[in-house]
Amino acid sequence: MKTRNKIVLGAVIAVVAALVVWALQPRPVAVETAEATRGDFEQTVSDDGKTRVRERYVIAAPLAGRVERVSLEPGDVVKQGQTVALLTPTEPAFLDARTARELQARVGAAQAQLARAKAETAKVLAQRDQARADFERQARLSKEGFVSQTAREQAELALRTVDRALDAARFAEDAAGHDFAQAKAALARYRSGESGAKWEVTSPVGGAVLKVLQKSESPVALGAALLEIADARSLEAVVDVLSQEAVAIRPGMPARIELGQGVPPLAARVRLVEPAAFTKISALGVEEQRVNVILDFAEGLERVQTIGDGFRVDAHIVVYQAQDVVKAPVAALWRDADGWAVFVAEDGRARKRSVRAPRRNGVEALIEDGLRPGERVVVYPSDALRDGSKLEEARKGAR
Repeated sequence: MKTRNKIVLGAVIAVVAALVVWALQPRPVAVETAEATRGDFEQTVSDDGKTRVRERYVIAAPLAGRVERVSLEPGDVVKQGQTVALLTPTEPAFLDARTARELQARVGAAQAQLARAKAETAKVLAQRDQARADFERQARLSKEGFVSQTAREQAELALRTVDRALDAARFAEDAAGHDFAQAKAALARYRSGESGAKWEVTSPVGGAVLKVLQKSESPVALGAALLEIADARSLEAVVDVLSQEAVAIRPGMPARIELGQGVPPLAARVRLVEPAAFTKISALGVEEQRVNVILDFAEGLERVQTIGDGFRVDAHIVVYQAQDVVKAPVAALWRDADGWAVFVAEDGRARKRSVRAPRRNGVEALIEDGLRPGERVVVYPSDALRDGSKLEEARKGAR
């Protein structure tokens, strides 16, 4: 009997000891893992911005008088030379010497502006010829393998930029010529003493009406703004980015512009990083230094019939690209004393691994050393995880 009691007691003690040992053993840590892969890596600077027309023209009253109701509406298309408003000039008897001086000054200013516009057009024409020659040379050398594809793309961007500058210069020259003609005609009418006849205010350029600044019939002063006209299809995107991100952006860098749901992203390139920053208050009330980055649409605007001036866009400027590199989820990285580290899942345990990750985007990190493609890493590691911890692994994306 005593022997049986001893056996039972020993068995109970053994079971209790086993339970204690089992209870004291560390539990596997439930983790989610993802695989390190090999592929293309892209780092972008992303922010929102808006579209704007490159060149716009404000049509002003060439004489003081009374303008009739303007029938045009925003979005209406006008041709160069089309009448956009009718103006009944003030009676010459009520015009004083100051008005005469103002008209003469407008003629002189318009003539000077026309001369500057012609000089600018001639200068840009010469730049366009040089840019075209450079592009043709770079294209030939690239085809023969003497220069990189990047050099060819830079030359192509320079040519495209100069072409658009030439369009802007010609637009400005047309507008200046129209202003000069209108100013001369207004001065001649004042000197002749004509009255009663209505003055046809015409558009200096073809385009679309952006704004009607004087819709109703009313008196207007000399130089009062009546309408704003522009080529609504000649668009660019203006994106303000943080100044610390702008230092990585260079003219010629590719970009993607997203306009909204159902519209494929449009290709673009950086044309200009403005040299001066400005202060902007964020949604959280924090002062930020921001810089405007100007993007030219590379192609595809014809696919979007409804886009116009002032539309909101989301821009992603590609500041770094690499092909055939090792990548891992950003969520797997954590700061160690020596830099970045990850936990690699090996044989059911977490193994700490130091890695070199010089570049990251919002999703992936470029891994230069420390990981091989196919290895699985722990994403969103908890504070309970240690080197050697047992893992209860749930693969990312598994159901």
